[in-house]
Amino acid sequence: MHERRFGRAIERLRDPERIERMEVSRVVGLVLAGDAGIISVLDIGTGSGLFAEAFFTKGLRVACVDVNPEMISAAQGFVPQGTFKISVAEDLPFADGEFDLAFMGLLLHETDDRAKAVQEAFRVCKKRLAVLEWPCEVQEIGPGIEDRVSATEIQSWAKIAGFLSCQEIRLNQLVLYLFNR
Repeated sequence: MHERRFGRAIERLRDPERIERMEVSRVVGLVLAGDAGIISVLDIGTGSGLFAEAFFTKGLRVACVDVNPEMISAAQGFVPQGTFKISVAEDLPFADGEFDLAFMGLLLHETDDRAKAVQEAFRVCKKRLAVLEWPCEVQEIGPGIEDRVSATEIQSWAKIAGFLSCQEIRLNQLVLYLFNR
């Protein structure tokens, strides 16, 4: 049973202010930089498909999972060519190494077992995991400090999972972690 999940209106996920705060174009550019061999992406916890849509416009083959069937329906409207499945991040319904890239956009803090979610991302990706998260500090927006995940924790889980390198990029209000195999 998935205990933690985004439970607000789907429309909020497409709010222009939220999109600006998430720096979608910048994040996608950073995630894809330096590796022309990325042709497929799994958007874990896709929500309304905001990042899936951005990856698709860059020419990537896109698959998406979300625990909420309503989110999957919403995302399908924005990326009809994608593959969609209902799933938790801790138990992905895909083969080992099926994707070049796994992406978690403001998801990790909502998973029940964060370490397991990172391990599953490692299992299904061949090259890179990108994790976009809130910094572990008090901010006026986003989850409370008790729900945020520290950089040390995220990097530890990635190392244990088997990722070889980590790049931490501070954005205007968020942090992007890039883990390579």
